[in-house]
Amino acid sequence: MPPLHVLLATYNGARFLPEQLESLTAQQGAEWNLLWRDDGSADGTTVLLEDFGHRTGRAFRAETPPGRAGVLGSFMHLLAAAPAGGHYAFCDQDDVWMPDKLARAQAALSAMPAERPALYCGRQRLVDATLRPTGLSPLPRRPLGFRNALVQNVVTGCTLVLNEAARRLVLAAPPPPPGTLHDWWCYLLVSGAGGALRFDPEPGILYRQHGSNQVGTQASLLRRGAAALTRGPERFLAVFRGHLESLAHAGPLLSPEARETLSLLTPFFTLSRLERLRRLRKAGLYRQGVAEDAVLRFWLLAAPARPSAVMRGGGAG
Repeated sequence: MPPLHVLLATYNGARFLPEQLESLTAQQGAEWNLLWRDDGSADGTTVLLEDFGHRTGRAFRAETPPGRAGVLGSFMHLLAAAPAGGHYAFCDQDDVWMPDKLARAQAALSAMPAERPALYCGRQRLVDATLRPTGLSPLPRRPLGFRNALVQNVVTGCTLVLNEAARRLVLAAPPPPPGTLHDWWCYLLVSGAGGALRFDPEPGILYRQHGSNQVGTQASLLRRGAAALTRGPERFLAVFRGHLESLAHAGPLLSPEARETLSLLTPFFTLSRLERLRRLRKAGLYRQGVAEDAVLRFWLLAAPARPSAVMRGGGAG
């Protein structure tokens, strides 16, 4: 098996971090090392990590640029700092991993051609702050792919593992746009490049929901659709536009099919609603649930028109 690098980003995580670290030491059938980056904690998180490194000899602070970077920046720094040639598992500070999580991920990735970008992710067992079970994250109803990734992220970062080819792809791409997260950006790039995508239906982690999560999840697709409707379209549309703009600069890394889909969508918000509808049908974008799909189409068709870059820049006359 290739070496397995666990990439842990922390910020004031001392409350739950010890249980996550102990679940790492309990992993079976996988040899791993931990590369961590702290984003300026003031609660003893770094002391816990340094002590863990001394006890195990398997945890190391990453050499990354100084200063606050946020969740997205921290994980991108970790991916860049990790040694080349391995598998790369993203890790949150407040979950608990089941003993076979890493072994299952490595087995799935090792069954795929090493030269092809590959992404493994999976289901989560939802728990509260005290690890009391509250349900399971929903299973995808439709295949994972680029047309889904453009409008929905079904890859939860704490379950995400990349192979070396996927790591090189992500690092070669333009920087991710503001407002997205590392897991969504990886899903977009690997699916857009025609990479292999594996969703494990068996939960591999206890995904702690405690009110301070950077990102949470809903246990049902219907609730997710209702939550999306409650949040409103502004944030989604901003991220959607940001993804389109950044992916337009990643063209050489993407498959012909992905480039064709992007060509349909790049001028999307400058078009009439009738032309938007036509392009939506041709692009084949989809979310996993019926309710979510209906909300998506309403938002995309109802969004106000925006001038193109040429119009914003003015003419030569």
